[in-house]
Amino acid sequence: MIVTLLQALPALVLVFAVTTWALRRAPARGFRRLLAVNGLVLVATLGLAALLLLGAVEPARAADAATTSDSWAALLGAGIAVGGAAIGAGFAVAYTGAAALAAISEKPEIFGRTLVIVGLAEGIAIYGLVIAIILIGKA
Repeated sequence: MIVTLLQALPALVLVFAVTTWALRRAPARGFRRLLAVNGLVLVATLGLAALLLLGAVEPARAADAATTSDSWAALLGAGIAVGGAAIGAGFAVAYTGAAALAAISEKPEIFGRTLVIVGLAEGIAIYGLVIAIILIGKA
């Protein structure tokens, strides 16, 4: 896993540099361009996932023989579970957090109750992580 992160590091640095440059140069147009690029990356990722799932492209094999031929599917499912849960938790925390801040500004004594509600929304991400751990354990 560390090797994969180290291999992805140059791409992350490049994306960060391009993002910073685009937003400093023209903030309004830069943000629209970044949304367009993110949309293209999303479509390409979904296309690759569809090709893998339909069997049109053979997934890369690990060098050691310890991995089975179906382990990539469990890992892909784990990634989808964590990603989907994180996106869902992000939306949930955004809406409940905004409502909690509005409620706290009117009535500060309900801080504890709003914190519990926002925490429950964040629990969605933990559910995705649990499912991913179960899937990886079966791989």
